[in-house]
Amino acid sequence: MPTVVVPIGLNLGPRYRYVDPPDPDPEAYEVRLGSDLEELDADEFKVWTAAFADAERHRNLLVNRASLERFLVGRGAPADPGTVIDRLLDRRLLLEFDPIEEPLEDVFRRYQLFPLAEGLGSTAEEPHQHRIGHGGQPLIALNITVYSLWSFATTLPSLWDACVYFAADVDADDLDELDLDDFDELSAEEAAREIGASIPMLVAAGCAFLDPVGEP
Repeated sequence: MPTVVVPIGLNLGPRYRYVDPPDPDPEAYEVRLGSDLEELDADEFKVWTAAFADAERHRNLLVNRASLERFLVGRGAPADPGTVIDRLLDRRLLLEFDPIEEPLEDVFRRYQLFPLAEGLGSTAEEPHQHRIGHGGQPLIALNITVYSLWSFATTLPSLWDACVYFAADVDADDLDELDLDDFDELSAEEAAREIGASIPMLVAAGCAFLDPVGEP
């Protein structure tokens, strides 16, 4: 069961004190989480940003709690990464979920997906691959289901609502492109599986972020 760990919220970086001479140590690190501003200490921020560290492993759904702990232990900080991970999970700054086998409705009703990069479209050579990147440079390529959900999911109340909307809007021609000929229609759960398997890579590559619905 490929349970993955994904960071939640929008990184706002370090906040420094208004002092003279300047203090080289940040007062705190800030992450916007829903309508709140979360303050992280240095250890918490190291763990939270480490969850972004390897987009390729995220692509293959290989970043889980155990691998995150091993990554942090190999770098010697913080001293007890498991405790910090627990704290960030409790604060909803990290999310554990299974994008392959776990029913996704309950998870996706709690989050919105926000794009953070440019949609660069497809190419004549690979019309089925839709690219996302920065400054005209592609970082990742996605199928039409994930690309469509990435592009408009934020216009709906939750990621699950976006999956429901997408499934209702798919017609027979779309099913041929999505290679889902065995289905009479694309269900919301099938759309959720498509986007769910790509969320870790989208977030790690800086192309999207997840944010809680309502108050965290």
